[in-house]
Amino acid sequence: KRVIQKTETLQEVDLLRYYATEWDTYTRGANYVNRLFAFLNRHWVKRQQDEGRKVYQVYTLALSQWKTHFFMHIQNDNAKLAGAVLRQITRQRTGEVVDDQGLIKRVVDSFISLGLDNADPSKECLNIYKDQFETAFIAATEQYYKKESEAFLAENSVLDYLKKAEDWLREEENLVERYLHSKTRKELVSKCEAVLIREHSDLIWKSFQPLLDSDKDEDVQHMYTLVSRFQEGLELLRKKFKARVKLSGLSAIENVVSQAGAAAANAEVDPKAYVAALLEVYHKNSETVNISFKGEAGLAASLDKACQEFVNRNAATGGSSTKSPELIAKYLDMLLRKNNKMAEEDDLEGALNHVMILFQYLEDKDVFQTFYTTKLSKRLIHGVSASDESEANMISKLKEACGFEYTDKLQRMFTDMSLSKDLTDSFKDCMSQNHGDMVITFSIMVLGTNLWPLYPPPHDFVIPTEIVPTYDRFQKYYQTKHSGRKLTWLWNYSKNELRTNYTNQKYILMTSSYQMAVLLQYNWADTLSLDELVTATSITKDILTQVLVVLVKVKMLINEEKDQYDLNHNFKSKKIRVNLIQPIKAEVKTESSDVLKAVNEHRKYVIQATIVRIMKARKTIKSQALIQEVISQISQRFAPKIPDIKKAIEILLEKEYIERVDGSRDTFAYVA
Repeated sequence: KRVIQKTETLQEVDLLRYYATEWDTYTRGANYVNRLFAFLNRHWVKRQQDEGRKVYQVYTLALSQWKTHFFMHIQNDNAKLAGAVLRQITRQRTGEVVDDQGLIKRVVDSFISLGLDNADPSKECLNIYKDQFETAFIAATEQYYKKESEAFLAENSVLDYLKKAEDWLREEENLVERYLHSKTRKELVSKCEAVLIREHSDLIWKSFQPLLDSDKDEDVQHMYTLVSRFQEGLELLRKKFKARVKLSGLSAIENVVSQAGAAAANAEVDPKAYVAALLEVYHKNSETVNISFKGEAGLAASLDKACQEFVNRNAATGGSSTKSPELIAKYLDMLLRKNNKMAEEDDLEGALNHVMILFQYLEDKDVFQTFYTTKLSKRLIHGVSASDESEANMISKLKEACGFEYTDKLQRMFTDMSLSKDLTDSFKDCMSQNHGDMVITFSIMVLGTNLWPLYPPPHDFVIPTEIVPTYDRFQKYYQTKHSGRKLTWLWNYSKNELRTNYTNQKYILMTSSYQMAVLLQYNWADTLSLDELVTATSITKDILTQVLVVLVKVKMLINEEKDQYDLNHNFKSKKIRVNLIQPIKAEVKTESSDVLKAVNEHRKYVIQATIVRIMKARKTIKSQALIQEVISQISQRFAPKIPDIKKAIEILLEKEYIERVDGSRDTFAYVA
């Protein structure tokens, strides 16, 4: 009664101090008494409890008395005690210096201690803490931050608000650690997040795009830290980030295309500029994921999905999914060629790794494989590879990404080159023993038809008499070594060197076989007409015209009268070795269409083989399940179209690899 009377005159911090002091004195005294009556607690109290009577141990009884006669008396006076605690906390939030910081904790701890579980008094019970303090504390916190956040946003930018909100949330978590029960944390933080983030989410999302564009990693990080606190915020962030990355990728490629168009009408997109634009978008956003978004798995997946979309479909590819693999393969071809500055520097390895990043996003990896094989074959037969080491390095990267089968052909191409070198050496040895008069230096490449994407000329070719003996000798030599093998001569890829004996300065001309065939005709005549050259070489007129244009351009031949070509006896060049080789336009144009034709043919067999493999394992399967299984197995290499799969099923039904199950039109069985 004496203590209660004293509290009626006290307010705020004075009340808290008095209460805390009295609480400490009372609980210390109760503890002594409790220990003094340990025997009573152990025996009589325990017996009463075992018999189902509501009897407390001495210390618990003391707490119960304090709660009933003192604590609730103060609280019933307009929650005077809890209100004083809340106002002290608010003072601290607003930056006022609170003299005795431990005071709040001592009072709040008494709230926790006064919770008594009648069923098990030794168990922690938070009913008093929750009813008399926590509920009011959470409501007061909500009101406080509603007011504060609106006032702050009215005078500051969203960017400053993000930082401030982060500070506020940190302060509240610290507050729980300093004063409150740990179980308050979840509800308190959740309420603060709702007030500080959810209620202002529209404003926050409006600033997301400009924030990402500003390249301020720290500010983006503030935003991520806030919105990732609740699942729907994180989901929305992933969605918006994906859309933003995709848009950046598409606009970057649009710029590349418009620059190419500005340079020349119908100009091809420069593979180097194309790859550089794709990589720039990837690296910039990858950095954002790793630094600002702390490598969050969902945002990393959003980056991958966005990259996959704009790498495969953009302004440069049009409606075709095969253009991107083609451009990336062309860029690789530039990297792996001689005279490429990067090939001579240490950063070739880095450049190849960057290409592999884009490669993983390609849907039609088989198209890339075919273009890469075509480009590799040209590098090898023309001897323009930067180095065997870098070629092997790239193949091993592809093997790591797609497995042995993907690179098997590429590795066997190198085997062919090495065998051809040995074959040339052994042929030379044989000729030097049997034909000492063999004056032509000759090297050969014998390449497997099924490995090399090289096509024989579409027209006849009259072999010049000067090289016929060498040609015949090699044919015979090869047949004796490998009987039954058929050699198809690829004159359209062969190269030759000629020496000019008719000029004062002797020049070495590096020529294609077609150029050689034309020039050798001038051993017998100084002037020849177009028709005479067609008859002498069997090269078609359109290709021969292109060959002659180059020879006239370098002034080897003179074309003063229509379709009349004279040998220029006064030919001069600054270089002793003159390179006349230029690609035939028709061949350049058909390369892409040949590759795509080959890819489409190969895909038919891949789909059929996959179906047979599945059927062999499953024995019987429904049509829809079979289609889904085929898609899942092949999608690593290309995206198969459902009509193509259905067509393949029909072909296999005709070939009797599979059959329809009797009485069911959409179930197939494997035919052993």
